[in-house]
Amino acid sequence: MASISFLRLAPAASLKTIPKPYPLSSFVPPSPLFLKSPTGTRLSQKLTITRMSYNPTPATDRLISAVAYTLPFFNSLQYGRFLFAQYPQLGLLFEPLIPLLNLYRSMPYASFVAFFALYLGVVRNPSFSQYVRFNSMQAVTLDVLLVVPLLLARIFNPGRSGLGFKLLIWGHNAVFLFSCFCFVYGLVSSVLGKTPYLPFVGEAAGRQI
Repeated sequence: MASISFLRLAPAASLKTIPKPYPLSSFVPPSPLFLKSPTGTRLSQKLTITRMSYNPTPATDRLISAVAYTLPFFNSLQYGRFLFAQYPQLGLLFEPLIPLLNLYRSMPYASFVAFFALYLGVVRNPSFSQYVRFNSMQAVTLDVLLVVPLLLARIFNPGRSGLGFKLLIWGHNAVFLFSCFCFVYGLVSSVLGKTPYLPFVGEAAGRQI
């Protein structure tokens, strides 16, 4: 009621001077290409700069990361001897790797040399990217864990028969299958430029970087 009384007291001329609102259909929003930020920089330029700042993983980083996972994989093939003996057809999948495996085993102390070369030359080298160092640390951590089943087998000495020998076979088969999964997962992820996080390994590797 108070607003109506104020309108009645206002002069007619002042009411006529009030501009009429434009219809919503006549409103055309400005083009985003001409929108400007408070500093005067056009948003289109910011979008271009944002897109140009995205850099994919370089091919060299992918290659080094993929090669790093071959170290624990080669060292894990010894755990697959029971599966190879039970399923001879399974060995056909690994025949293309036999020349590389023979070359790897022909070099004296190849496992130790590759381990320290990967750890000291890549993981602890700040000149490499975070992506390469993390993948290399995962490979080194997995290679260290592969030594644990051998130590347990030597300590308890389950023999060649009985329940202890069956547990040894099951343990070796599980370690071999897990190593194959880690190798394939790490290799494919590295080739695609993605960061793989191996189970029980990724968290331990992340704390060392």
